[in-house]
Amino acid sequence: MFDSHDELLTRIHHDLMDGYDEELEMEIEDRHVDALGGALDPEALRQQKENRRTYFRELFRLQAELVKLQDWVQATGHKVVIVFEGRDAAGKGGVIKRITQRLNPRVARVVALPAPSDRERTQWYFQRYVPHLPAGGEIVLFDRSWYNRAGVEKVMGFCTDEQYEAFFRDVPEFEKMIARSGIQLIKYWFSVSDAEQELRFLGRIHDPLKQWKLSPMDLESRRRWELYTKAKEVMLERTHIPESPWWVVPADDKKKARLNCIHHLLSQMPYHEIERPGIELPERMRHEDYRRHQVPGEIYVPQVF
Repeated sequence: MFDSHDELLTRIHHDLMDGYDEELEMEIEDRHVDALGGALDPEALRQQKENRRTYFRELFRLQAELVKLQDWVQATGHKVVIVFEGRDAAGKGGVIKRITQRLNPRVARVVALPAPSDRERTQWYFQRYVPHLPAGGEIVLFDRSWYNRAGVEKVMGFCTDEQYEAFFRDVPEFEKMIARSGIQLIKYWFSVSDAEQELRFLGRIHDPLKQWKLSPMDLESRRRWELYTKAKEVMLERTHIPESPWWVVPADDKKKARLNCIHHLLSQMPYHEIERPGIELPERMRHEDYRRHQVPGEIYVPQVF
C-alpha cells in the first residue's frame, strides 16, 4: 500500500497533525507538533504552515457565511436537512463539526442515531428519523441517516434481502414527500480511497485520543471494503433523484473536503445577509440595599491552573 515504512510514518504524522489542528482552529499557532519524533525539512515545514494559514483563512470566511445562512433560514422559515454518508473515517464528523462550530445549536442541530432498539426494529423503517426532521427556521444535519440500510445493514447482514429491496422502493417516495413538505434535502457522500482509510485507521490505532473512534464494526468494514464499494455504487445509482440528488465529496484531503463541502452547501440556498437591529447594552440597575452574599469557599472549583 505504501512504498516504504518512512512514507507510512510521514503520512500518519500528517494525519495526526490534522487531528491536532481540530483543537487549534480557534487560535492559529505557529508551533510544530512533532507527533512521531521525526523532523520535517524546513521547506516542507514552511509549506505546511502556509497551507494551514490558507485553510484557516478560508474556513473562517466560510463560517462567517454560514452564520449569514443561519440568519436567513431563521428569517425566512426555510427548512433544511443535510445528510452525510460515507465510509468509516471518511471525514463526515469533521465537516459537520466545522459547519456547526459557530452556529446556534437551537437552529442547526446534529442527529446521530444509535443502533435501533428492539422496538424500533419493528417500526416502519423511516419512522425513527421522522421526529428529527426540521420545523421552519431549522437546519438538521444527519451524521449517517436512513441510508444505513443501503450500506452497513446490507453489508453486515443486519437486514433481509426483502427489507433491502423494500428500502429502495420506498426511499425515493419518502424523499419526495420530504421535498413536497417544503424541506430542502441535500445529500453528501464522502469518498475516501482504500489507502487513505487505512492510513486514518492506523492513525486512530496509534493516537490514544482517537482510539475510541475505532469500533469492531469499523474494523470489520475495513475487511469488507469491496462489499461496501458495491453497496455504495448500488445506493448512488438507485437513489439519485431530481428531488434529492447525491453530491460526492472527494475526501482524501480532509481540509479541502471541508472547505469544498461548505462552499457547495452555501451555493445550494439563495441566502442573503439579514440586517440585524442595532444592539445597545442597557445600564445595569443598582439598588442601595443590595448586598451580595458570600459564597462558601468549599464549593469553589480548585484553582489548579
